Amino acid sequence: MRFRRACRGAPPAARQSRLRGVCSVRPWPANRVRCARHRALTVRSGPSGQVVSFLAFDFGTKRTGVATGNSLLRCATALTTIAAEGEARLQRIATLVAEWQPDALVVGVPVHPDGAPHDNTRRAQRFGRQLHGRFRLPVHEVDERYSTTEATASGAADVDAASAAIILDQYLRTLDDHPP
Repeated sequence: MRFRRACRGAPPAARQSRLRGVCSVRPWPANRVRCARHRALTVRSGPSGQVVSFLAFDFGTKRTGVATGNSLLRCATALTTIAAEGEARLQRIATLVAEWQPDALVVGVPVHPDGAPHDNTRRAQRFGRQLHGRFRLPVHEVDERYSTTEATASGAADVDAASAAIILDQYLRTLDDHPP
């Protein structure tokens, strides 16, 4: 069996692992792409069928999970959890937006099982408006019912970031019907 090494644009740990025909590079921010093989994953464009990148958020009053993904691969990757509130949270998000340079943002909006809004629904919608006002990027709202429960059941180490990835996966599945 022949094994190929991961590309040179990969982090050192990924370069050392040998994988068969698969690159082990986690999604890199657009400003860190180093090889032509991965440049195609970060092409910027609009709804004309080209790749659109996203940052997704599982908003909480104490912690906010963050995930990334794009319309080419149609899968999300959990990034981190921001354990901050108010302006400190928005500053950490600004750092992530500058690093990943997304084309749009996705925010999970919680509702009751019957679809009725509650206090956290309004907080998440307000958070989405803050993101739009600060970064001038389109913000898409996604029904996040049971995303945290699903992330917990899957045994995720970082439940908030995994919940954000589930939210983004839900949004990416809707792209067939409604392109961004």
